[in-house]
Amino acid sequence: MKKQILLLLGCLSAGYSSADPLSIERIFSDPALDGSAPRALKYSPDGSRVTFLKGREDDYNRYDLWEYNLQAGKTRMLVDSDTLHRGEEVLSDEEKARRERQRIYGSGIMEYTWSRKGDSLLFPLAGDVFYYDLARKSARRLTETEAFETDVRVSPQGRFVSFIRDQDIFIVDLETGRERQLTRDGEGPVKNGMAEFVAQEEMDRMTGYWWSPDDRHIAFLQVDESPVDEVTRSEIYADRIDMIQQRYPAAGRPNVLVKLGVLDVSSGDIQWVDLGENRDIYIPRVEWARDDLLSYQWQDRSQQTLALRLVDIGSGKTRTLLEEKSETWVNLHDDLKFLQDSDRFVWSSERDGFRHLYLYNLDGELLRQLTRGAWSVDALEAVDEDSGRVYFTGRKDTPLERHLYRTGLKADSPIERLSSRAGMHSVTFARDASGYIDKFSNITTPSQVSLHNSEGRQVTWLEENAVEKGHPLYPYMEDWIEPEFGTIDAPRGHQLFYRLYKPAGFDPKKKYPVMVYQYGGPHAQVVTNSWDRLFNQYMAQQGYVVFSVDNRGSANRGTEFENPIHKAMGSVEVEDQVTGVEFLRSLPYVSADRIGVFGHSYGGYMTLMNMFKAGDYFQAGVSGAPVTDWGLYDTHYTERYMGNPNSDAEAYKASSVFPYVDGLKGDLLIYHGMADDNVLFTNTTKLIKLLQDQGKQFELMTYPGKKHSLRGKQTRVHQYTMIREFFDRHLKAGG
Repeated sequence: MKKQILLLLGCLSAGYSSADPLSIERIFSDPALDGSAPRALKYSPDGSRVTFLKGREDDYNRYDLWEYNLQAGKTRMLVDSDTLHRGEEVLSDEEKARRERQRIYGSGIMEYTWSRKGDSLLFPLAGDVFYYDLARKSARRLTETEAFETDVRVSPQGRFVSFIRDQDIFIVDLETGRERQLTRDGEGPVKNGMAEFVAQEEMDRMTGYWWSPDDRHIAFLQVDESPVDEVTRSEIYADRIDMIQQRYPAAGRPNVLVKLGVLDVSSGDIQWVDLGENRDIYIPRVEWARDDLLSYQWQDRSQQTLALRLVDIGSGKTRTLLEEKSETWVNLHDDLKFLQDSDRFVWSSERDGFRHLYLYNLDGELLRQLTRGAWSVDALEAVDEDSGRVYFTGRKDTPLERHLYRTGLKADSPIERLSSRAGMHSVTFARDASGYIDKFSNITTPSQVSLHNSEGRQVTWLEENAVEKGHPLYPYMEDWIEPEFGTIDAPRGHQLFYRLYKPAGFDPKKKYPVMVYQYGGPHAQVVTNSWDRLFNQYMAQQGYVVFSVDNRGSANRGTEFENPIHKAMGSVEVEDQVTGVEFLRSLPYVSADRIGVFGHSYGGYMTLMNMFKAGDYFQAGVSGAPVTDWGLYDTHYTERYMGNPNSDAEAYKASSVFPYVDGLKGDLLIYHGMADDNVLFTNTTKLIKLLQDQGKQFELMTYPGKKHSLRGKQTRVHQYTMIREFFDRHLKAGG
């Protein structure tokens, strides 16, 4: 049994030996183990190929471009990243931050764009731009400058390549090779075509410019950061301290000023869109409806109103197509699809309490609701206009699984489920909706990638990742622990979903310690039928009951379940986690006085709130990169849920961890990256000072040079070894 999954982080155990031990380095780099599989999966424009980025066998962090050719039925490497660039890849600070917010890490080909005809590819790499001709199998370097080029793309008609350099928009004519600068006032706090900090971090918008379908215009945002507080933030590395000047819009403080312009590519003239008198706003989405019709989404600062507006480029007139309003907040989405064969569009809304799809015309008239029921749509995936079919992912069968469904644009169209295997499906459709890529996992199946036709029939595997002889997990599957799923009826009448691992060698007559793993925040869900964190499996193998419950405020259960955290973070979440512990205490094999809790980011915040507000339930806690004071976090995220601290000061005080420090009874470990630009290290320094002032003992681990995600093999090895040893000391019998 010692062979078990000392695998997973288990080679961490002193004295562990096996005929074929799995090294900790492999655990943190092998996609077959961590479920990452290929990334950036795309169809070529003509639908003849599926392309994806894949790490090398000898270096999983160095990515090349691969393809599956549908006609030949074969998979092969399409572009070796070494043919584009070898050696060290120097990135600008802007690109480093952009990648951090995209959560992409590694070297080689990290992003790519197809040309419209599908005969060439575009690669941003090492700060320059490479254009790759597939027929000639040759690369052309489009830029070679001291400056860095970012946000690189091919125009829709394939005539130009565009990018951002020195805060301005540039294009290269691919026929002539001529480079042109389209904007010229990007300097200092003014940035053209770039996404501001909160757009990247909180709105899931990584760009600030958009080509029109006919290549004639570029819509772009100009952001002026001058109103935003410029803070000095220290990034502490092992051998130095960098003092970073950062424009950080903390809750209640000024945001950027934003303008929306339309560039005429030929003349260079700019037409500015009238956004209204209120300038304290957000523009979270911009999208072209037609060659001459531009849509944008307007959001007020409270995020209780979201308007979809349409601009006629010829006349300059703007009209509002629809408005979404809420007494709490309106969630953003990417479910806007303008139909090219008619003056209609598909949109999603949570107006009836669950996200569903709606069909409108361009006069803003609601034609019909396409989906309905006490379940949520995850995303609009594709619309086949020829057949009138709408494809979407959602939770119609259970909140714990994401499946692919289709319905019709016509009234009373039935909903059909296309995905068959129980688990989580993430899909990418071909442009004409003729087929899709399915990235799938469940609790016993690490990530697999397959190709399907539009009826759901599997065409081939792109990455089967089958756990069979030769797979790194295969030797250990005999001892693999499959968790149980269930529900708990909470005192306030709602239902909570949980996941529970029983420990290795489980004996119902024994009493076991517990590790509660949680996140607890909005737009997230821990309890799903998907490939889980390896650390949870590992801790079960170490003799722990491992338990998770999704509290109110978490995602995919509708607004009634999500909204109770409004202006009340750290309240109902703790209530529900306590309900989970009360359930654990009812189990005869759980040691009620040996329950620990662990979480990172919002989960780190929740660990602190659980330890401080419910100290009788949690005997030990590990808090990773926690928010401790929501006044230190950014405007768009924090004010969405907590209101504005200038008018909701009491809510902010009640949601901070500081008023509850006296409640700490158990053992606490805090860790944080010392170069974190998301949850600033100040959150932790403020807390540890207060704990020290009040004579509260705790443990602290800091990681020099590490950002919020704490990347790096050795860092992860250290992090998880530390967490296990902490719980062993404080929760294991005789520890």
